[in-house]
Amino acid sequence: MMNAGQTRFLFLNVGHFLTHLFMLLYPTVVLALVIKMERPYSELLAYSLVGFIAYGAGALPAGWLADRFGRKGVLAVFFVGIGIASILTGFADTPLEIGIGLAFIGLFASIYHPVGIAMVVEGRDKVGKALGLNGVWGNMGVALAPLIAGAITESIGWRYAFIIPGVISLVFGALFIALVRGGPPTHAVRAGKGGSDGERLRIPIGILAMLAIGALGSGLVFNTMTVSMPALFNHGLSFLEGSVTRIGLVITIISAVAAFTQIGVGLLVDRFPIRPIWLAICLIEAPLLALTGVLVDASLLIVTIPLVFLVLGEIPIQDALVARYTTEAWRARVYAMKFVLAISISAVTVPMIALLQGSTGDFSGVYAVLAGVAVMVALAAAMFTRGVRTHDRAAPNAQPAE
Repeated sequence: MMNAGQTRFLFLNVGHFLTHLFMLLYPTVVLALVIKMERPYSELLAYSLVGFIAYGAGALPAGWLADRFGRKGVLAVFFVGIGIASILTGFADTPLEIGIGLAFIGLFASIYHPVGIAMVVEGRDKVGKALGLNGVWGNMGVALAPLIAGAITESIGWRYAFIIPGVISLVFGALFIALVRGGPPTHAVRAGKGGSDGERLRIPIGILAMLAIGALGSGLVFNTMTVSMPALFNHGLSFLEGSVTRIGLVITIISAVAAFTQIGVGLLVDRFPIRPIWLAICLIEAPLLALTGVLVDASLLIVTIPLVFLVLGEIPIQDALVARYTTEAWRARVYAMKFVLAISISAVTVPMIALLQGSTGDFSGVYAVLAGVAVMVALAAAMFTRGVRTHDRAAPNAQPAE
């Protein structure tokens, strides 16, 4: 039997899984809609843009509500709301109606990262391992979304690719409400009060700047890869014969295995300085991204597999920094701000893919841009501030970044 803490952590992990699953159903479903609706890929993909905007826009309000009124209640809204939104999307008849459904999916999905990740690190001294495990679940959502969407679409229709996961989320929402207790109090900041150390947001400027640059760059790379990969493999892997299910299976296998990289990176973050780990990952990513856009068939797979390992493995680094340098009272809001930066820049993902892929007919331009972004993040990691003073770090997670 699991104790209360283990049960809580399980539901937090399931929530992370569902967040990425729901956000990545459409990039695979759209391959079937191109044939069914007889419209170009670039046009239909564009309807998901509002969903990605909502995914970022809802994070700050969610973080504020969670820190002020309690994280469990806000996370319960996530499970129930995203389930209902997905079911309704399955009943859409036009691209516009699908786009509206995707917008509501994105809005409810925006709750998880600022609220769920803050709950994951509550009361922990060493957060790397917990973040790594939680990240594996999130990446399993990334990994399984193409397979689930592809298999359901080809077997019983695209509508059920939204309806079935929606029903599952409602079930987990009911169980979450019934079985999970709230975490420790967060001592929310109230207007008009002078702040104690627990109430003031104090992050070293160097840390804040590097987090901002890292969130912008890494967010663009991660989201562009996850959105474009089904079409990239459809275009570049001729042996898949255009099968949505086969494409989904290949992506799932690669992403599922790569997801476990986060546990290793999380353990490294707990034991060693962050700067060399972050810098090495980014420097290796850049050339692999450039090659991904121009290679095909076996060579494309050879390059893409380690690339996915690196992109997914990088995720716990920035979350660990937030946990170390923010107080409990501000943590959900800081995660929200970081998430908004990542998703705000990622809002250009869909139009960038549509524009560059539509003009060239391949993904060379898209991945050339991502290679340049990886270099930018590497520069940020290289400049990561040394000599952060001990009293600038927030308890209880006072571990050195250097």
